[in-house]
Amino acid sequence: MAADAPGTVPVQLVEQPRLLKLKESFIAKFGSAPKFYVRAPGRVNLIGEHIDYCGYAVLPMAIEQDILIAVEPVKTEVVQLANINSSYLDFSTSVNNIQINKTKPQWHSYFLCGLKGIQEHFGLNNPTGMNCLLDGTIPPSSGLSSSSALVCCAGLVTLKANGKTLSKVELAEICTKSERYIGTEGGGMDQSISFLAEEGTAKLIEFSPLRATDVRLPSGAAFVIANSCVEMNKAATSHYNIRVMECRLATKLLAKSKSLDWKKMLRLQDVQASLGVSLEEMLTIVEEVLHPEPYSTEEICKCLGISLEELRSQILSQNTQNVSTFKLYQRAKHVYSEAARVLEFKKICSETPDNAIQLLGELMNQSYISCKEMYECSCPELDRLVDICLQFGAVGSRLTGAGWGGCTVSMVPTDKLNTFLKNVKKAYYQNDGQRLALENNGLFATKPGRGALVFVEA
Repeated sequence: MAADAPGTVPVQLVEQPRLLKLKESFIAKFGSAPKFYVRAPGRVNLIGEHIDYCGYAVLPMAIEQDILIAVEPVKTEVVQLANINSSYLDFSTSVNNIQINKTKPQWHSYFLCGLKGIQEHFGLNNPTGMNCLLDGTIPPSSGLSSSSALVCCAGLVTLKANGKTLSKVELAEICTKSERYIGTEGGGMDQSISFLAEEGTAKLIEFSPLRATDVRLPSGAAFVIANSCVEMNKAATSHYNIRVMECRLATKLLAKSKSLDWKKMLRLQDVQASLGVSLEEMLTIVEEVLHPEPYSTEEICKCLGISLEELRSQILSQNTQNVSTFKLYQRAKHVYSEAARVLEFKKICSETPDNAIQLLGELMNQSYISCKEMYECSCPELDRLVDICLQFGAVGSRLTGAGWGGCTVSMVPTDKLNTFLKNVKKAYYQNDGQRLALENNGLFATKPGRGALVFVEA
């Protein structure tokens, strides 16, 4: 077993009501008992939004909500998937012929991403078939990484069923790549925290090479997640991938203006690294080089000296071929300022000044304003929810996850927590039937949880 592989924990099922119930449902469904269980947590990103795919560090923590899968490896070459939640339909497929539908992603598509990633990594010629029953507690399309947790869980399920081992870092990297089978050009934060999380600490996650550093959050404040109840699916909409392309195009224009090898550069961090300057200096360069008005594809081609055909075939992703204008200045400005806020957040957590909670709250608020105004990834409901949270005692509040819906995360002094929860419940959830139905799942204080694990019956 690799020393830094996900742990395998023996458990007494009598002491684990959720596992016991999953086992009983599994037996009812498949007529035999599962051999092992795998869990992978969702996450909340405290600060550092939309910058992982630009090469910059982020600061998430795992939450208690997770994806849990009961597994029985079988002799047939078939994977049978079922879900405790009956609104998700059963699915089965030959394990040797994995087809992932990008146009209309369904729940099982994410499982297949993780499965295919592990199969391809090891070049498995006759991978084992499996019966799997899934129980998820992460609200879907809420910005808490339900989809990435499912990809990670499926990757670990496939690894274990085929008797292979990998380190947590290798698993995170494979699952990041394999989620792209569904068309999400993600940066790797969600998969990394799902595997690398540890109880009681948030993590600064840095990329190339992937590494995680503990960030101890100050005592005296709680982080509260509130669901706006507006669903946003990254794989099913183009907003997210357009932002990825805007950052890529900003990278190319900035690099070319500084006579760098722009064709090789993909991420805004590459430009900073090549120039060897600070994030503050990068913000000055953005002001000098890029204009706030949107760029047309013609202007981008002119700046780079390429044809529209070359732009489409060499730079733009499949699902952004028909976009005609791009905002480059605003996106680059958000990324470089947000990257600096992440480092500042970590520094405050390390140095623990007396006003740490105040300072961290201010950084969260600045992050939110930048997401809303520069990155334009908020929505009216999130704006309203952030206002309500700040009004009822949060020192900082921001959207978390991709945005355009999903959740907010707020930092609330512990002594105000109960009144905060009561007031937010009343102001945002109470008068709306749909929100009220989600409310128990939609508003909760959270602590840093542990990463992905395998459970076996003791």
